[in-house]
Amino acid sequence: MSKRGENIYRRKDGRWEGRYKKSRNREGHIIYGYIYGKKYNEVRKKLLERKVYYPEQTGDIFAGSLSEWLDHWLYVAIKNKVKLSTWTSYESKIRNHINPFLGKIKLQLIERRHISTFLQELSTRQYSENTIKNIFTILSSSLNYAVENGCLIKNPCKGLSLSSRGKRRDIRALSMEQQKKIEALAFKENDCSAVIISLATGMRIGEISALKWTDIDFEYEIINVNHTLQRIPDPNNRGQTKVIIGSPKTKSSLRKIPLAKNLKKYLLERKKFSDSDYVVCSNHRFAEPRVINYRLKKLIEKTGMESFHFHTLRHTFATRCIENNIDVSSLSRLLGHTSVKLTLDTYTDSLWKKRKEAMETIDSLQFKQL
Repeated sequence: MSKRGENIYRRKDGRWEGRYKKSRNREGHIIYGYIYGKKYNEVRKKLLERKVYYPEQTGDIFAGSLSEWLDHWLYVAIKNKVKLSTWTSYESKIRNHINPFLGKIKLQLIERRHISTFLQELSTRQYSENTIKNIFTILSSSLNYAVENGCLIKNPCKGLSLSSRGKRRDIRALSMEQQKKIEALAFKENDCSAVIISLATGMRIGEISALKWTDIDFEYEIINVNHTLQRIPDPNNRGQTKVIIGSPKTKSSLRKIPLAKNLKKYLLERKKFSDSDYVVCSNHRFAEPRVINYRLKKLIEKTGMESFHFHTLRHTFATRCIENNIDVSSLSRLLGHTSVKLTLDTYTDSLWKKRKEAMETIDSLQFKQL
């Protein structure tokens, strides 16, 4: 459905019509251009293109608002160049964060001070460093595109620092005692294999949802992480969602994980009774993340433990690796992180404890006279 202010209407003949300001005559009156199509999305995309290349003022510089430019960037520039899950994430951040604060400002009038104030506002709302960084990256990328296409002279995001903005995300991991408690009950349940897999491999919930038996090489003891499953907002149906299975977002997420002996034994036993292509299933199909989350919630209730997110299991795996002196480079690859730095930044506290233990060990061997 069209939104107020879009200038898109449904005609009596069933087609959609879009109107844009094309130019002005000698008397200064607006001359409108028109777009027609059978589908709303088709007309909307063409209309966004026209609004960019037929600005209200003379010249090639875009005369619209930041909100209008972001619409063009989303629907024309990148929609067919990024994964659907990535696109919906961008659209959500623009709609919920950028447009309410900056959207009405003319693109040509946006200055560094506007963006700096915007970032400061985000930090006061207790968003994490990562969330603020993602929002800033989206904004900067869209403005870079404007510069590259001659619609903006310079990108006001250039030179702004994000180093001290946002709240550092607390990483929660289960203690060894809590892990054993969860494991003991999960082994007894028929529908909690996702919990066991995550604790044993550190795989993300979407990766586990998409995992098929054919992705596991039992002979060579390898788990191939090739896909991820997500439920995302449906861009064609407002208020609706849909499930998609695709490749992971980054190349580093495409990885091979060694299949440990105990997990191999557990999975082979489950495979004997499986009637699904998917390792973790629901009604013979994949079990999507919200189904897995529901199962985890019920499992936690049975243990009497404090509630936690599924991602905590991944953090627990990483913490156990650090406690057992797995080197950070290997851990980073197991987790599918884009860099070792990301692993170091994420698990700072756990790594600090190991460094402190190392220093205490060295200290006990030296300076006996003190």
